Amino acid sequence: MSALSPTLPVPVPDIDDGPFWSAAATQRLVFQRCLECGLHRHPPAPMCPRCQSTHCDWPEAPSRGTLFSFTVTHVAPHPALRDATPYVVALVAFPTLDGVRLVTNIVESQLQEIRIGAEVELVWQPLGTDLHVPRFRLLSPGRNP
Repeated sequence: MSALSPTLPVPVPDIDDGPFWSAAATQRLVFQRCLECGLHRHPPAPMCPRCQSTHCDWPEAPSRGTLFSFTVTHVAPHPALRDATPYVVALVAFPTLDGVRLVTNIVESQLQEIRIGAEVELVWQPLGTDLHVPRFRLLSPGRNP
């Protein structure tokens, strides 16, 4: 999947995930963190599942993670994705953030190279005029820091 269709529906942020999408609009990946016990969590929620605190902040996440799971989608669930198939729906894990996982896509990568446990790096794809969506690509040996 190389580009998102301009006819793809955009997320409608709510009180819980609004900060996530505001940061994404400026190409920053953030996850919710409890200010009482320090637990990172995603998806966002009004209360910490560990200590029940309602106080949180939104620190920036690492730009790299690992591929926890994935599936290849061959049938588009929305007409705007019809020309994008096949594409990879992935679950990217952030081990340093209490195991936070993000549902996303793997882009700019060959399907036959995708494997669970692979290192991935963040890339941003525009969706509309004022939103960016976090996607990931395989970290190739030539793309080391």
